[in-house]
Amino acid sequence: MKLNFSGLRALVTGAGKGIGRDTVKALHASGAKVVAVTRTNSDLVSLAKECPGIEPVCVDLGDWEATEKALGGVGPVDLLVNNAALVIMQPFLEVTKEAFDRSFSVNLRAVFQVSQMVARDMINRGVAGSIVNVSSMVAHVTFPNLVTYSSTKGAMTMLTKAMAMELGPHKIPVNSVNPTVVLTDMGKKVSADPEFARKLKERHPLRKFAEVEDVVNSILFLLSDSSASTTGSGILVDSGYLAS
Repeated sequence: MKLNFSGLRALVTGAGKGIGRDTVKALHASGAKVVAVTRTNSDLVSLAKECPGIEPVCVDLGDWEATEKALGGVGPVDLLVNNAALVIMQPFLEVTKEAFDRSFSVNLRAVFQVSQMVARDMINRGVAGSIVNVSSMVAHVTFPNLVTYSSTKGAMTMLTKAMAMELGPHKIPVNSVNPTVVLTDMGKKVSADPEFARKLKERHPLRKFAEVEDVVNSILFLLSDSSASTTGSGILVDSGYLAS
């Protein structure tokens, strides 16, 4: 399926690494103008060399005021990918207030804030844009030591549905992608124990984790007109894990 986003402006959070970085590259290659948002400036510098013409924005999305300042005047956005997230691995009984607050501020609160900015502008311009939230299959199942991360993604499932319901009358679809482990830097942290990784992979009917490209392709599909009747949904890119 050949997708063309020429003439559209996209904003991608968590653009410096992994899924976000490859999403920026794919949108750029498909003709979109891309605003790339991440908190690590060196990642933006290298990304700008790979994708000339992108608009880099360096900000910590866990900081409400800084995000408002950096993105409050970002201008028209037609496509939004809320990808920024962090993983702090702690057993339930050892979860700290700092870890809890930081996880929810980046993984969930920033989705609220950035989506509000973008959706208000879409509505004011009368644009039928599209929003995709990058979630995880751990919104539905549990992994050891991921209680805080899983909680943010479980909440994102309901946020996606609520946004879809309220933004639907404005012709703005909102969906999520829910991958299994993807071997980005974040994914490698989750699967660092070789024995755990082996057993986990065997639980997947396809006997493999997801490739970054698989997730990006699902994001692009949901951003495109090819999914025009899909909203409030989540695409499982989980190699069949939930079927097992």
